[in-house]
Amino acid sequence: MLSFLPVLMLMVVFSPLAIDIFLPALPQMADDLQTDLTFLQWSISGFLFAMGIGQLFAGPLADKYGRKPVAMAGIAIYFVACLACAVADTIELHLLTRFIHGLGTCAIVVSAFAIVRDKFDAKESGIIYSYLNGVICCIPALAPILGGWLTDEYGWQSNFLFMAAYALGAGVLVATKLKESHQVDKQHSVSVCNLGRYKSIITHPVFIFHSLAILVAMAVIIAYVSSAPAWLMVELGLSSQDFVFWFSLNAIVNITACLTAPKCIRRLGVRTTISLGCLCLFVSGVLMASLWSILTPLAFMMPIMLSSVGFSLLMGTCSGQALAPFGEKAGTASALLGFLQMSGSAVLVGLIQQLPISIPVQVAMLMLLFAVFGTVWLLAKDNGGLVFESKAS
Repeated sequence: MLSFLPVLMLMVVFSPLAIDIFLPALPQMADDLQTDLTFLQWSISGFLFAMGIGQLFAGPLADKYGRKPVAMAGIAIYFVACLACAVADTIELHLLTRFIHGLGTCAIVVSAFAIVRDKFDAKESGIIYSYLNGVICCIPALAPILGGWLTDEYGWQSNFLFMAAYALGAGVLVATKLKESHQVDKQHSVSVCNLGRYKSIITHPVFIFHSLAILVAMAVIIAYVSSAPAWLMVELGLSSQDFVFWFSLNAIVNITACLTAPKCIRRLGVRTTISLGCLCLFVSGVLMASLWSILTPLAFMMPIMLSSVGFSLLMGTCSGQALAPFGEKAGTASALLGFLQMSGSAVLVGLIQQLPISIPVQVAMLMLLFAVFGTVWLLAKDNGGLVFESKAS
């Protein structure tokens, strides 16, 4: 039954690889593209925003034409965009190619997560999502190390050439090994203007709570990833090697937490796992708010590491719960969830980053929002109220 899992793991790597591998190269890229490092953060936010927007199209397309064709189209776009990023010589052209890069990535991600929902119920989906998140979390530990070496030896462009090579190799394996998991519905509308199809999903109380929790949790991660180079390398003066050390250390914590999350779901259940996730993120916010004036890497990274534990407990569990009621609309529901997760969180982070406050305080504000989620989750009744667990879990 899990024979398809290695291929799904290859598919979910596309997204974090596109975010993390070139982080050590950002100062060099800013110099070559004649822009400042703060503005270059939009290379990450714009990529994620495109991923979210694209999923509104990719989801319905995956429901109509199947998961595999949409995934293959996404891989092709990813490959071409990586080559374009490597030759971009202005910040405007770079951001445009990164937007296209995000569109291709979204098609791959939607297909992968919809395949999981095709094959498993809500609880088992949460477990598989946690395993996939574990793979995703390995990339921040490894990709910056590889990216730092590539940048030092061959220049920042080599990071995007490596991604193109990965797309080529993984694309061959997906084409030959992945089996279609969805019965094609050629009568299904693919228009994002089909609001009725989205309305039944976005008004569902189970989807509302879990998707918003994922949105804010993802915003914490985006705020950290996009601002960490500026805070650690510019504000605190760390070298690229020191940055990779702290970034990789947090990734190791994330990997461990992701591998532990399925055991938590099995032993403690969905409700307790989500409660623990909210608690970890809230305590992280309190810790970050308390330490923000201490200008050391540990004062910034310690709350980040604790938030990574909460993120790992929430993401797989909440994803499985959010998609559980929509078996016949798994692709569309996955797309809407991805849109909120990527575009919603990118917009939220963009707004927070406009505030005249320090980076640690910005991140702390997002973490502290989980006081609200935790309270709602604990007070909600099983058979009523704003939110309840899916009956399929």
